[in-house]
Amino acid sequence: MSDRHIVKSYDRDLEAIQALIMKMGGLVEAAILEAAQSLENRDEELAEKVRKGDKSIDALEERVNEEAARLLALRQPSAGDLRTVLTVMKIGANLERIGDYAKNMAKRTGVLVQMTPIEGSAGAIRRMAMAVEAMLKDALDAYIQRDPELAQDVRLRDHEVDQMYNALFREFLTFMMEDPRNITACMHLHFIAKNIERMGDHVTSISEQVIYLVTGEMPEDDRPKADRTAVDVPGF
Repeated sequence: MSDRHIVKSYDRDLEAIQALIMKMGGLVEAAILEAAQSLENRDEELAEKVRKGDKSIDALEERVNEEAARLLALRQPSAGDLRTVLTVMKIGANLERIGDYAKNMAKRTGVLVQMTPIEGSAGAIRRMAMAVEAMLKDALDAYIQRDPELAQDVRLRDHEVDQMYNALFREFLTFMMEDPRNITACMHLHFIAKNIERMGDHVTSISEQVIYLVTGEMPEDDRPKADRTAVDVPGF
């Protein structure tokens, strides 16, 4: 087999893996928005769609890992190509985790629709989810375009998501102090907001992987974090 044929074959294999990543990214973007929409509209049917759709996201991550492992075993890529394959696998892992958080959001919708709505909360959570979804879209575009500047822009925007989370956290505390009957609903809403904040962290990780892929170096400066709540409950 000629070297030229090997290179073309490798390129096709890599393009196929990248196509899986982009399909996975599209499903995750939709899951974020639909999870938030199901909460705002108190739509249990849409929430169930998000929960069931997570299986497709998980299956795609498995395919990405399988194809990447096969590529590594059969093609013995160069250092640059190896970095690409490893980046794809890490992006897939981050996307899978974001999908899990969207599923967790949808699970809580089924509980919250049975409770009295907390004024303004669903709309605020939807805006936060839309900000993260826009970050994810740009992070994936940065990967396809090999654009470290766009990736860095996404990385910095995580600060805005943290600020939105902090504002929601304070609002929920206020609602709970004003009326103890709000406590259960506000706790569920808080965990939803925390899930979205964590989504932003995973999108930031994707953007950092893009920067590493293009430049060969991870960003040296610490990512700006604005989450000051220090609340992190295992299992949520």
